[in-house]
Amino acid sequence: MPILTLTTDFGLKDHFAGAVKGAIYSEMADAKIVDISHNVSPFHITEAAYIIQNAYKNFPDGTIHIIGIDSEQNPENKHIAVKLEGQYFICANNGIMSMITRTIVPEEVVEINIHDRIKTNFTELDVFVQVACHIARGGTLGVIGKPIKEIKEITGIMPVVQNDQKGIKGNVIYVDNYGNVITNITRRLFEDVRKGRNFTIQARQASFKKIYQRYSDAINFEVEKHKREEDGKKIALFNSSGYLELAIYKSNPSTVGSASTLFGLDYRDAVSITFE
Repeated sequence: MPILTLTTDFGLKDHFAGAVKGAIYSEMADAKIVDISHNVSPFHITEAAYIIQNAYKNFPDGTIHIIGIDSEQNPENKHIAVKLEGQYFICANNGIMSMITRTIVPEEVVEINIHDRIKTNFTELDVFVQVACHIARGGTLGVIGKPIKEIKEITGIMPVVQNDQKGIKGNVIYVDNYGNVITNITRRLFEDVRKGRNFTIQARQASFKKIYQRYSDAINFEVEKHKREEDGKKIALFNSSGYLELAIYKSNPSTVGSASTLFGLDYRDAVSITFE
């Protein structure tokens, strides 16, 4: 039995996440369900895309991902099922999959067309669960949808390289639980444009001239602990997903502060790199 994952903006207060799990178990009592996250900001497509992009790679072939973000069906928001790298993704065609499919070509994409067979006003509970269970039983995508060639793109989240190659203009695409700020600038793009030059990263009033490999690399452990510069130490690094991240060492948004709170950065705020 393949694993089924759930990524939603339901939160944990309401009944929605539990109801979806109950519907899956009613269809398949031996199902294996993994919660990736139910705390995606409401209707935040880019946030959901970043989370699923970085989670799915750790799951085995055959895993089925239900993504419940902005999923209500309407003429501009169709539903799709995607087979990619041996895994399946069920979601609205609202751009969520575009961060993955920008660099990896899907094996198969269909627009789900079983809505007339299911009475629903709760897409994830009814349509998505039915599609996921169909796939889990060995069913093909061709039975539940018609092939399509294009997946909707998220607009405005790609960094821009200056024509003279002297800079990159990016944006914040995600703020994590620690208040660390993740940008849309990847290590690969940075190195391609940098070509060994010195650089300055600018985000509002905060500037960085060095990129660390790990958070703790910013701390000089040869200095006695009470003399170290630790509290409020600002850090730029490429995170485990390969994206430029701005952080505060051992930050906490609700107490000592974080990159987001201390630098005044939020989703879509500008981050620039100048090369010298």
